[in-house]
Amino acid sequence: MRYSKRITLKDGRPCTMRNGTEQDGKAALDNFVLAHRQTDYLLSYPDESDKTAEQEAQFLKDKADSPDEAEILAIVNGAVAGTAGINPVGSRYKIRHRAEFGISVDKAYWGLGIGRALLEACIACAKEAGYEQMELEVVAENRRAIELYKKAGFVEFGRNPKGFKSRLSGYQEVVYMMLEL
Repeated sequence: MRYSKRITLKDGRPCTMRNGTEQDGKAALDNFVLAHRQTDYLLSYPDESDKTAEQEAQFLKDKADSPDEAEILAIVNGAVAGTAGINPVGSRYKIRHRAEFGISVDKAYWGLGIGRALLEACIACAKEAGYEQMELEVVAENRRAIELYKKAGFVEFGRNPKGFKSRLSGYQEVVYMMLEL
């Protein structure tokens, strides 16, 4: 799925929001590893990624060519500052109206509006793809993310008190949220 938009960050810098391409493979993978090292709120740890730069490049190409998936990169001064994506929950009739959402932003860029812009980009892509519902999981302690999602219209529909098992803090409660598109 193709997407491209230029925004101005809260500090005045320009940022390009666009789908990832094959040429972004190494930079996107480096951003993934960095962002997953910076917080304990994401789904995985950096050492759990076994992708190569070439595999990431193919992943980005496949997403760009897909009619119902997207991987959006936030580019600031030529560097990948964050990524977000949507994927179908499944292909069977009863669930193909639902999209899953995931996001990560380099901590150096927190508070500048990148998370909000990536979220808005993915909502636009989900609508374009024909999804009726977008879903996400967020660690309950991640108040900033939950507030961002609520401002975008997401509502909580459940919790799992042992949704994640952190290497650092033990179990983390996971909040399930959804947005009707």
